[in-house]
Amino acid sequence: MTAASLSHCGQEVRTHDRERFLTSLFAPSTHREALFALYAFNLEIAKTAEVVSEAMLGRIRLQWWREALDGIYAGTPRKHAVVEPLATAVHEYDLPRELFDRIIDSRELDLEDAPLDDFEAFETYAGGTSGALSRLAAMILGVREETALQAAEQVGTAWAMIGLLRAIPFHAAQKRIFLPRALIDQHGLERSDLFELRSKDAIVKITKEIAEQAKGHLKAAREARKHFSRATLAALLPATVAQQHLTNLARCGWDPFDPLVQGPNHSLALKVFIAYLLCRF
Repeated sequence: MTAASLSHCGQEVRTHDRERFLTSLFAPSTHREALFALYAFNLEIAKTAEVVSEAMLGRIRLQWWREALDGIYAGTPRKHAVVEPLATAVHEYDLPRELFDRIIDSRELDLEDAPLDDFEAFETYAGGTSGALSRLAAMILGVREETALQAAEQVGTAWAMIGLLRAIPFHAAQKRIFLPRALIDQHGLERSDLFELRSKDAIVKITKEIAEQAKGHLKAAREARKHFSRATLAALLPATVAQQHLTNLARCGWDPFDPLVQGPNHSLALKVFIAYLLCRF
């Protein structure tokens, strides 16, 4: 699939969210544009903290998207390269407004300087961002049974938790922390070690502990495997990607600063393809 053959949303996802783009290619072609619109919306919300100079501007940007959703659900979508295709997806697949609000509300936490209080807050954030997104993706693919939707949300929650671990060096370089304060205090992690990009035992212990919790979410999701057909599998294939990142972290001794954690994974597409053929995730 070339860039020229993609819609605006497809191009955005291909450029900025390559792993979700990869999993989207395994969705039935009739649903793919809706997934691209959903994931492009997520990109717009997720990058808020990166594109504003102060928290108030970020809140204004998120409010713009809340009002854009008002228009979508009122049947009067704004003229916007992402809003219009998202409106099509919302109405075609009867996507619930509360899940979009949950994503936006969770992303507002990105604008805070302080880390999340405890692991429960960390997990809630992961579920409110990527977990809700995965639930919406499953709905686009025709999943409506609650057990299956919960499995999709578990996959998304694990995806976010692992993504936050892999992003520790990136956030540290910006003097930002997305680790639970309770774990930071429990393991005696000095913020100076984190901000100066020094790998210490405390960071490794925190990473491993969060990774174990993410594994639990993936395990719970896989217990609902029988509820998914190959046609709906694309919403769950991020679990295969997440598992590969966990494997890489383990090989690096749970050190998120190891260059191999951020390096390219040339076999990832093949692993996703095999998972799709076997109807597994």
